[in-house]
Amino acid sequence: MNNNKKSIYSALIANLLIALTKFLAGSFTNSSSMISEGIHSTVDTANQILILYGLKRSKKAPDQSHPFGYGKELYFWSFVVSILIFGLGGALSIYQGVLHIRNPQMMKDPFWNYVVLILSLIFEGTSFIIAMKAFNKTRNGMGWWKAMIKSKDPSSFLVLFEDGAAVAGLITVMILMALSHALQIPELDGLASIIVGLLLVFVSFILARESRSLLMGEGIASETRTEIARLVEQDVCVIKTKNILSTYQSPEDVVLMLIIDFKDHLDTEDITEAINRIRTTIKTKFKFIHYVIIQPE
Repeated sequence: MNNNKKSIYSALIANLLIALTKFLAGSFTNSSSMISEGIHSTVDTANQILILYGLKRSKKAPDQSHPFGYGKELYFWSFVVSILIFGLGGALSIYQGVLHIRNPQMMKDPFWNYVVLILSLIFEGTSFIIAMKAFNKTRNGMGWWKAMIKSKDPSSFLVLFEDGAAVAGLITVMILMALSHALQIPELDGLASIIVGLLLVFVSFILARESRSLLMGEGIASETRTEIARLVEQDVCVIKTKNILSTYQSPEDVVLMLIIDFKDHLDTEDITEAINRIRTTIKTKFKFIHYVIIQPE
């Protein structure tokens, strides 16, 4: 989690420094794609603030109204971020690009645009590398895409996706801006805005998909369920694990319920001891499982 916060803070600082300079350069040179890039950086800055807020809220201690804690606050704010990326980032950039294509205006001297883009690429690239290193520590040998899909912590890959889209967008804008100015085709600048917008829409769908799944009560992976069943059935008092129910309250907090068929000759004391033994075994093996509810069949 600390590595995730480090990547979020680095992205926040980078985007805050870049957003204003993009808007100034875009206004000065009459560049639609630079205005879109400014919108992109502003939305990214707001997103990182919201994710940090979600991380803070998710650490609140359980109380009577939320006995399992506030961990799902992170998933809620991640979903809000996906909506912001789609609406304020993607849709506005596409709209800006369409307007510029329908009413093309020749770009003024793009020198300052290039200066801002190169500096932005350096800052965004640095933030992207930091995010890659942070996420790499959580992959546990899995491929990058599989690790993102299986991750239960949106903050771990949010910055990675945002910065990746930002770097791709900057390169696209730089190429099309150069062509637009060299060939005197102002519509290419609008096309760059549309491409940036489509990149943001793609990122928003990925984040929304993962956040929605976790908000809806996504459970532990099938491999983990199989391992838990194996551990339970090793106990001398257990015949079979009938059912395993689970839900993520936060990336590091799972509620687990087991329905277990115990041997018939056991009395209440034997079953109680077996339940305590099984609960300890599971919580020792899987540190992220904090609540284990066991129901004898």
